[in-house]
Order: sequence, then structure tokens, then C-alpha cells
Amino acid sequence: MNIFVAGLSYQITDADLKELFEEYGEVSSAKIITDRETRRSKGYGFVEMSNEGDGQRAIEELNDAEYDGRTLSVSEARPRAEGDRPKYNNNRGGGYGNRDRNRY
Repeated sequence: MNIFVAGLSYQITDADLKELFEEYGEVSSAKIITDRETRRSKGYGFVEMSNEGDGQRAIEELNDAEYDGRTLSVSEARPRAEGDRPKYNNNRGGGYGNRDRNRY
């Protein structure tokens, strides 16, 4: 079961998040999401638990709970739909079109 956790303190590490959820069962992975450029936490993460019952119990008990001075928002992670990612146009602009370079 994949669990979304928001409202995390910016000092929380992957290990801290894993330890928090291990009280409810076996944790397969715990990952804090960080900004690509600054490498700082974005304040949310994902936890994967092997047993769905343990995951449900963790969600029920940790949602709206206070941890490290912040109120957590914990829910089952929804799969990202294909259209959720931002679309980027590879046209980088620039250039001068069809300009005749030899006109002088």
C-alpha cells in the first residue's frame, strides 16, 4: 500500500519517516520529496507498506496527528494520471527564422 504524507517538518529525513510508520507494520520504503535545485524537503513524502491492513491503521491513527510540531495529513496515495504531468514544448524559441545571411 502506498501512503501519501503531507505537513512534514522540513527537517524530517527518510529514516525518520520510516521509523514513524514502522510502529504500525513493515515499511517497504519511505521517501521525502525534495526540490531538485535546492535539495530541501518539500514537506511531503510517500511511505510504502507491504500489508494493506497495517497501512490503513497507520493512515487512521496518523492523519491529523501532530509530529515534530506539525499536523500531518495522511492518506492513501492516488496513482498519478498520465495527464497530471506538466507538458513542455520543446521549441526553445530564439533564432531569426528564414533570414538571408548573405544579403550584404
